[in-house]
Amino acid sequence: MTMVTHQPRVAWDAARAFVRIAQTPYYDAFADHVIRRLGPDFYLPLEATRVRVLDNLARTGGDRTVPDVEMGAWRVRMEELLRAHPDLVGTVMELTSMVPR
Repeated sequence: MTMVTHQPRVAWDAARAFVRIAQTPYYDAFADHVIRRLGPDFYLPLEATRVRVLDNLARTGGDRTVPDVEMGAWRVRMEELLRAHPDLVGTVMELTSMVPR
């Protein structure tokens, strides 16, 4: 049986997970996995996402605008990654599965 992976769904799930983890105490361990598996091109934007999301949380108490914008940016970033490197689908799915729901 052939398994088909829907890359846009993988990208969207990863985007949601990356933004969600940025707001948790588990962030540092997750960021370590990101830099080792995807490199600084993904770690540095993740750091920037964390700063923006936490700043927004402190300023607004939880307005969804910044996290929603960040998720959109991560979705595009992940789609581009998976289009260029389809061999990383498993890695992205594994990283996504590390994030508590």
